[in-house]
Parts: sequence; structure tokens; C-alpha cells
Amino acid sequence: MEKGFVIRSCAFIFFFAVLQCGHGDLSYSVQEELKRGSVIGNIAKDLGLGVGQLSARKARVDVEGSKKRFCEINQRSGELIVAERIDREEHCGDKTSCVLRFDLLLENPLELHRLSLQVQDVNDNAPNFPKDTHPVHKHRQQYGELLLEKELDREEQKDMKLKLTALDGGSPQRSGTVVIHVTVLDANDNAPVFSQALYSATLPENSSMNTPVITVSATDADEGINGEVTYEFSRISEKSRNMFSLNQHTGEITVTGNIDYEDGQKYEVFVEAKDGYGLSSETGIIDITDVNDNAPVIYVKSLKDPVPEDVSPGSEVGIINVQDRDSENNRQVRCSIQQNVPFKLVPSIKNYYSLVTTGQLDRELVSDYNITISATDEGSPPLSSSKTLHLSVADINDNPPVFEEESYSAYVSENNRAGSTLCSVSAGDPDWRQNGTVIYSLLAAEVNGAPVSSYVSVNGDTGLIHAVRSFDYEQLRSFKVHVMARDNGSPPLSSNVTVSVFISDVNDNSPQILYPAPEGNSFMTELVPKAAHGGSLVSKVIAVDADSGQNAWLSYHIVKSSDPGLFSIGVHSGEIRTQRDISESDSMKQNLIVAVKDNGQPSLSATCSMYLLISDNLAEVPELKDISYDEKNSKLTSYLIIALVSVSTFPDLHHHHPGCEVLSQEKAQNVV
Repeated sequence: MEKGFVIRSCAFIFFFAVLQCGHGDLSYSVQEELKRGSVIGNIAKDLGLGVGQLSARKARVDVEGSKKRFCEINQRSGELIVAERIDREEHCGDKTSCVLRFDLLLENPLELHRLSLQVQDVNDNAPNFPKDTHPVHKHRQQYGELLLEKELDREEQKDMKLKLTALDGGSPQRSGTVVIHVTVLDANDNAPVFSQALYSATLPENSSMNTPVITVSATDADEGINGEVTYEFSRISEKSRNMFSLNQHTGEITVTGNIDYEDGQKYEVFVEAKDGYGLSSETGIIDITDVNDNAPVIYVKSLKDPVPEDVSPGSEVGIINVQDRDSENNRQVRCSIQQNVPFKLVPSIKNYYSLVTTGQLDRELVSDYNITISATDEGSPPLSSSKTLHLSVADINDNPPVFEEESYSAYVSENNRAGSTLCSVSAGDPDWRQNGTVIYSLLAAEVNGAPVSSYVSVNGDTGLIHAVRSFDYEQLRSFKVHVMARDNGSPPLSSNVTVSVFISDVNDNSPQILYPAPEGNSFMTELVPKAAHGGSLVSKVIAVDADSGQNAWLSYHIVKSSDPGLFSIGVHSGEIRTQRDISESDSMKQNLIVAVKDNGQPSLSATCSMYLLISDNLAEVPELKDISYDEKNSKLTSYLIIALVSVSTFPDLHHHHPGCEVLSQEKAQNVV
């Protein structure tokens, strides 16, 4: 007695113990009905892992086929603790051994351990009588009126006839006989006997209500009420009582509840056959056969969402677990991915699969994936299910900004307003958020020896290019700037583009008359021979315009003349010719005022005076003898007089230069 007490005490004290740890399996013993948070064992210690590794590898306990967890891991201490109330009778009934099994899962890399909990019984249930009263049964009955040499058995002989002879004492002796009919009355000395010592029935799961399971049959050799047999359940669990009913007269057991193989594979039922006072009980075992009535269930145990687009092919991005509550072939499952996506399922441990990439991801091509996983069991007919995973691709700054054009051209008229818009550049970046945010800036350079930033600026957000100053076509006709587009990634990526700025001319320069020289600078008098015929070249007005294009196309006009009909001027050449022959009556002194106009809008002009003397000899002109010359102009004036007199002596000289009406400053100086 003492020894038994000591053993039980030790079992109570050491209710937590690691029973075995082999081949990656862990087994612990734990009492039922412990409070939540009670320590079962230390997972980290038993696996030889640091506590931090459990958290980093997302260690967790999975329960197959149940929504209850029962136990969980304390990530800080590495201890396995009770998560929910564990009732041994609920899970194992009156079985001798009660073991709960779990999966211990770790990631990076994927690792699976079998975890077993041996649930120890505690005395938490009081005895319970199934009936309030029990009758006492009598098996034999004797009658005092009849002296029996041995017991009578009605079931062997229910009546008998006895011949009784009476002899008197006379002589001769006489006798008499009588027949005594003895009827043996029944006594309830036989218990009902089942036709089979043990009944066994097999029932498919999901059997409908009132489906017959089995009929038990018992007979009683007694008669009357002593031989009338009725049936009832004797010892039966509450779970079984909700599943089956028993006809007390026929002994037929039928289905009254939802039969599910996954909830129970065997039901042990005790049936009692009872006569008037006697009884007999036998055990009936009902086996439930599996039907493929459970489709596979897909569980996502881990998913890296989003996944970086630069992840290398073959990288694990998720862990999938597939469970089927059926048995044998009905629970064998095949998994596959339906679409053409760069992912595949790789079988891992037991019913776990790794979701891995099969190619390079590119968020700019596909930013989201809907991955449909299909699971089909090998039942007949097979059942299947599917689950769609949504996976986003995280952006990596792998694209530099790209300008919409290979180069840009900007056109602006001179004399523009400072701050005016020249053009706009635009670059796109297919990356996301800051990786695709574009910032514009000017690359450092010089234009005419000055920083480019003193000529133009660029808006960093919009790419609009503005003029910083007013441009002068006559000083600068074009220049180039280089604009950089940089994204806001880390590290940033950039690209450059060339912007050519072309300045267009505005008619802001009046014609400049080179010959004759402006008044006050020289003595501009030319001789016209008296014998000059009509059409003779007598002089030429030379002018230039600093503008370009049509703004520099010059035309010549005589706006005033002392003799309007004597001289004409070439509209485009500026050549002054006689319109008729010189006559004796023409005045010796001729004065012309010539206007030179450009072709701009509006037109600008300049005028000059031309003095002509009709004479063959300067000596004939007394007014010229007394003219004094300023020393600084004497040489130029003399040169012009001699040169123009020489020109005037060739009356047949004609100049026609279509398209060359504008003289540059350099050419004009050469002419002078």
C-alpha cells in the first residue's frame, strides 16, 4: 500500500517530462486541466536553439485537423506553454493512452518536428450510476408442498405424471392407484442469451438519419413475462448516445446523429437484453468507414508580401500546408499552380510546400500576382479545392529616368522678357514612389564665357526651362544647355538630354548707311559729266542692316530731288543713274535725299543726302575752291571724291546682284 502511494506521488510531482527526442521528434507529458500559461517544456533547449532563433525563424505549433491550439511557444523564453484547457476525457474517452500530436514548424530554412503531448489523467470526474434503481434477480424457487429429490427444470420437462399406489394392510392386501399430474411452473431462472457473443457493424460515414446499423437478438428459455426480452443501452458514452438509438423491442440500432469518420472511427456500445427480472449484456462495436467527403484544405503558413523585384530565381517566398481529414488514399493530395506565373510549388516536409520563384520579377512589367493553388485528393471520386494568393512585387530603383525626346529645341525671339518660358523637358521613370520621382537640374557649363545658369533656369519639378535674361540676336544666335533628370531613389539614377536654344531675329536695328557718309564727317559731292547719257551710273548708296532675314532686306528710295525727273535709284541695288541725257539747261547743282528701308514689321529706315555737280572739271566749280577740310577727314574725303569720280566716268557700268542686297559690316568696310 505504501509503495503504491509513493509511486503515485512521484507521478504527480513529475508530470512534466521529456519522454524522447529522436529523429526530430519531441514528446512531453502533461496533466489535463492545467491553467493557461503553465509550462510544459523548453522547446529552444530541447532543439539546441537560441531563444532569439525561435522568433527569427517564426517558430509555431500547428494542429492538424483542429482549430484548437492547446499549446503555444513563448518566443521570449522558448518555453512550450498551455494555450487552452485540455480535457483528457473529451479527446480520448476511457482509452488507456491519450496522446495529442502537433507539428512544430520553423522557417528559414523550413524545418518540421513532430510534437507529442501525453495527457495524464487526473481524478476530475465523480462516479455516475446510469440507473436510479436495480432489481434483484432470483434464479431458482422451491416449493415446500412437494418434496423433491432434485431440482425441477421446466425448460427440460415442463410436466410429469406420477402413478401413486396405495396398499392397505388387509389380507389379501388391496391397493388403489391414482395418477398424479404434476405441472412444473416456470421460474425466471434463465437470463436472455444473445445470438452472437460479440456483435460488430461497419457503417459508412455521412450515413443518413434512421439508417439501420445492426440488429441484436437475444432469446430467453423462460416463458411468459420471464421470457419476454427487451433491449436498452447499458454503458454508452454521451457522444455515442447522440449518434445512435436502440429499438427496445426489436433490438435494431439506427443512426440518429451526424456520423463523421474524422470525429470518430470506432464506437463501443454496450447493449443490455432484459427479461422480466433477469438480464444479460454484450458489447457491440461499431466501426466507421471513411468516405471521401472532405476536400483538401489549403493553409498559408507564411507569405512574404510584398516580395522585392530583385529577388533571385529559386527564392522561397511562402510556405503552404495542405490538409485532408479523410484517411488513406482519400487524404493523399496533389498540389499545383494553375496559371502561367513565375512561381512554383516545391514539396517540402510531409504535407508542406514551398512557394518559390522560377524567374526574374519585374515590377514595371507586372506589379501584382494572383496565384491560384489547386489541391486534389486521390479519393473516388476525387475532391479538390483552390486558394488564390495575392502577392505584390516591391519596387527596386532599377530604372533611370528616360526623356521623352532624344533632344529638345527651344525657339525664342530676341528682346524676350526675362523669366519667359523657352520650352519644357519631360522624363519618365517607371519605378514607384520616390524611385520614380524625377527632379530636373542644369549641368554646369558656360555660354560665351558666362555660367549657363545666367542664361536659363529649369524648374526642378516640372522641367520647364525659363530665360534668365533678355537675349540679343546680334550678340548670340544659339547655344546649348544640358539638362539632367535624376530620380529620388537610393542610390539615385539619372540621364541627360541636350536642349538647343535658337534665338530668332527681331527688327530692332535700323539700316546703317555707309556711303555717303553721314553729314559732318566728310564732303560728299560727286561730279556728273555733262555728256552723261540716260541710264548712266553716277553714284551708289551703300547701306547695311545688323538684323537678319527679311529684317535686313533693304530697299532704296529717292524721297526728295532738286530735279525729280533727272535721276533714279535702284530699289535693291542703291545705284543712282540718270534717267535722261544731261542738257545745258539742267542746273549744275543737284541735291538728292535718299531713304533706305528694311523689310521688317514694322519697317525701320535711314536717310542720307547726296550732292551732285554736273561738270567735267572741278575748276569750273568756284564754290569748291574755298572749302577747307578738317585734317582728320581730309584723307577719307579726298579718297571718296576720287573714287566716286572714277565710278562716274564709266557710264556703262551696271551692277546687278539679286539676293545680295544686304552687306555685312565687314564687306561694307571693305567697300569703303
